[in-house]
Amino acid sequence: MLRTHTCGELRLDHVNQKVTLAGWVQRVRNKGGLIWVDLRDRYGVTQLIFEEGSTEKELLEKAAQLGREFVIQASGKVIERTSKNDKIPTGAIEIKAEELTVLNPAKVPPFIIEDETDGGDDLRMKYRYLDLRRGVVREKLQLRHRMMQETRKYMDGQGFIEVETPVLIKSTPEGARDFVVPSRVNPGEFYALPQSPQTFKQLLMVSGFDRYFQIVKCFRDEDLRADRQPEFTQIDCEMSFVNQEDILMTFEGLVKSLFREVKGIELGEVDRMTFEDAMKGYGNDKPDLRFGMKFVELDHLAKGKGFSIFDQAELVVGINAQGAAGYTRKQVDELTDWVKRPQIGAKGLVYVRYNEDGSLKSSVDKFYSQEDLSAWAEAFGAKPGDLMLVLSGDAKSTRKQLSELRLKMGEDLGLRDRNVFKPLWVIDFPLLEWDEETQRYHAMHHPFTSPKREDIPLLESDPGSVRANAYDLVINGVEIGGGSIRIHDRATQQLMFTHLGFTPEEAQKQFGFLMEAFEYGAPPHGGIAFGFDRLCAIFGGSDSIRDYIAFPKNNSGRDVMIDTPSTISEDQLQELSIKVALKK
Repeated sequence: MLRTHTCGELRLDHVNQKVTLAGWVQRVRNKGGLIWVDLRDRYGVTQLIFEEGSTEKELLEKAAQLGREFVIQASGKVIERTSKNDKIPTGAIEIKAEELTVLNPAKVPPFIIEDETDGGDDLRMKYRYLDLRRGVVREKLQLRHRMMQETRKYMDGQGFIEVETPVLIKSTPEGARDFVVPSRVNPGEFYALPQSPQTFKQLLMVSGFDRYFQIVKCFRDEDLRADRQPEFTQIDCEMSFVNQEDILMTFEGLVKSLFREVKGIELGEVDRMTFEDAMKGYGNDKPDLRFGMKFVELDHLAKGKGFSIFDQAELVVGINAQGAAGYTRKQVDELTDWVKRPQIGAKGLVYVRYNEDGSLKSSVDKFYSQEDLSAWAEAFGAKPGDLMLVLSGDAKSTRKQLSELRLKMGEDLGLRDRNVFKPLWVIDFPLLEWDEETQRYHAMHHPFTSPKREDIPLLESDPGSVRANAYDLVINGVEIGGGSIRIHDRATQQLMFTHLGFTPEEAQKQFGFLMEAFEYGAPPHGGIAFGFDRLCAIFGGSDSIRDYIAFPKNNSGRDVMIDTPSTISEDQLQELSIKVALKK
């Protein structure tokens, strides 16, 4: 070994020991006859000291030539620091250097490699291998490692077997766009990269592996954002001979175990809410329960008073922002402008301020008396000091708009504390959702999700009302996992394909292997997949999953460090029987 200890290891107990360290030069402070060098590796930072009089002149000159990010080896005696640094674990000691070897000099890095850096996102992604030297980035990947190990430990303890499934699979028409891979030995034919191992984990259940899991790479050719990458990682799981309750309890246990072992937090009870209640009360299917502001519908109180905007609306609904009555008129106008942005799409915002003296002031005083507004306040459960905010319009879009406003108010009022965690199971999703563009129903989750048995007759008469045996786990307004009880017999699966618009020939071509497998004794089964990157981001208190991926892509799906995607040679294209014809 080129070192006896790491740069984060030495303490006062090591004083007077002769040690050898190796690492990167973080900074050099040269006071002429006295030089300090901060030496860094992934374990920490240790200070080296070179002092005129006690250090050989040649060694002092060598130390003076060191630059940032030089890779060096240094040997010397551990001594107690006279001026201690309580900000780092090694701050009570330093190394009185006696030997110095430059293992590799370095160019001046394009940005400062410290927790507080001067490098922007684009620059740091181009030099990601340098960015990974920064402690704040390294800590995120260490958190990811810890969570991966604790996941495997829990799953192994529950009797699950880790099985790897293929990466080159068959393209399917449902879900997001596939990434496709040409086959050289089968000209004109293509593999797809898996969006998930869905059919394979079901086939493992048919095979008798009744508890499977995999920490697996998945691929989707989608538009990107902070919590989405073209390649991402799932904790993929499947179980046989279980019902929905068995799965919820098993994987509630996983999440509780991760919080306990990684963050030292006991989660407590995990609430449950139907999809219908989530949409009605919070306007989305992944409500953030760290704060209140549950929706209150005002149709019966607000309509019929001569205010045409409300009278003509399908829905009048609002939230109560506790303690926000102090918002100025300017602040309320800014909120109005915010909800009227194209991204939100509201036509306006009505407010009611509940003043500390008990009076009520609103933007619609012309149409509503104090008695009317008092009835609103009672419906909201509002008290003096609160601010009620009301939107109206068609039901679906208005709920979505109010959901965005609720999240903004929660953020502005400091109610979305990153150190508070509120998990929630959302259950009873619709099986199907109508797509206006294609004018047909699509599977809300995927085509293998089992409908509630009692709702199967509705597939013919009212397909939009059929509930699925599906469930999502949400933490702080972020969906971190979702799954379902699966269809496990050919007849029901064929019925599902029919209602999704597949002809029997299309279903056979795409999924014939799965339906045939169901005829060989498929057990009842179900599962769940967790977005591992999102889970890591929540544990680390970040909005972006990119921070928890060693080599992420940018918002255009490019890896700017290795400059890909890129063109390939004409010889390769010919070998693959591919001709490129770019759209103009």
